[in-house]
Amino acid sequence: MRRPRPALVLLALSAVPAFAAATPPRAIDSGDTAWMLTSTLLVILMTLPGLALFYGGLARSRNMLSVLMQVLVIFSLVSILWVLYGYSLAFSGDGRFLGDAGKLLLRGVTPDSIGALPTVPEYVFVAFQGTFAAITVALVVGAWAERARFSAVLLFALLWFSFSYVPMAHLVWGGGLLARDGALDFAGGTVVHINAGIAGLVAAYRVGPRTGFGRESMAPHSLALTLVGAALLWVGWFGFNAGSAGAADGLAGLAFVNTVLAPAAAALGWSAAEALHKGRASMLGAASGAVAGLVAVTPAAGFVGPMGAIAIGLAAGPACLWGVGGLKRLLRVDDAFDVFGVHGVGGIVGALLTGVFAAPALGGTEGVDFAIGHQVWVQARSVLFTVAWSGAVALLACWIADRLLGLRVSVEDERAGLDLTSHGERAYGQ
Repeated sequence: MRRPRPALVLLALSAVPAFAAATPPRAIDSGDTAWMLTSTLLVILMTLPGLALFYGGLARSRNMLSVLMQVLVIFSLVSILWVLYGYSLAFSGDGRFLGDAGKLLLRGVTPDSIGALPTVPEYVFVAFQGTFAAITVALVVGAWAERARFSAVLLFALLWFSFSYVPMAHLVWGGGLLARDGALDFAGGTVVHINAGIAGLVAAYRVGPRTGFGRESMAPHSLALTLVGAALLWVGWFGFNAGSAGAADGLAGLAFVNTVLAPAAAALGWSAAEALHKGRASMLGAASGAVAGLVAVTPAAGFVGPMGAIAIGLAAGPACLWGVGGLKRLLRVDDAFDVFGVHGVGGIVGALLTGVFAAPALGGTEGVDFAIGHQVWVQARSVLFTVAWSGAVALLACWIADRLLGLRVSVEDERAGLDLTSHGERAYGQ
């Protein structure tokens, strides 16, 4: 979300009388509200059906429905948890690591109340932020797809949402420790992508590789569906990034333009690097490159200029190609749909380069006293904190889920496919 014109830290500022005179007027604006409602719908589109189809196409045909089911049910689960306690702990109160219980069950939220955004009804802000929470947890599905037990996935989702996503949202956007440290994260480089990427890496390690991994073909069953999913993700991402401006204004326009340019540059960069390395560029590579660019520009979208967005995209494409290839082999992990290679690596690249291209001399939007070296170090600290926090929570959540339910299905069920053995259905035919 936008900072340091921080719509999201007004909760903290409004509690301090000295800042009262500097607080912008709080009155609902119909244009801003309409844009934020539209942005919320676009982020939902990213998840359902965007992410579901992107992952579903990458799965083998016998596991297609299991992936769709996991994304759908996680979206539903997190949406409920968000209004029960997630919103309150993330955006109510001014703790360093967590908010407070002031808005549990949306207590005090009414059609007329205004939350962190001064011109938008609080209900709209609640809904918008809830979509961020839901897609973040759903991203992890791609790392341990095709072998994880459905009930264990849901228990993990509940635990990791509660103890990783919610605190990270408060730490960065709710006025917590990382916000106070000066970390820049416009729309979720740390909160969403690094957070989910590290959780996916841990989950993939804990559940173990798919049966036959490295010996049998595990090629995607429908690259056409994957492209459709990637296209829907790109369209939805305009709500993700431009919506994080919190208003229908010039900052939203900047984020919108950057959300065109960075993924375009990353798709070209990935394709060029792939052609040099393998002798040909693939459609899957181009689509993955576009997603990598979207990931990388997310923390930077409102802080960098268009040329900075292109530079970030050009860096993210080859970096994430290495993440899903050389780095993945080095780590010896079966991250089925490359959650860490794209979201983890892309998020890290984007978070660090935000500290460079936010400089006004490079077209960024920060003040004249902006120091690249200092900001890159602040960004690096936020990355390291996110890696440690998310990794520890994911490890504990996996351990609990494994002890209570068992993390993975039997070899026989895995061979038969999770569509049939977990849900009693088939995606295609009989």
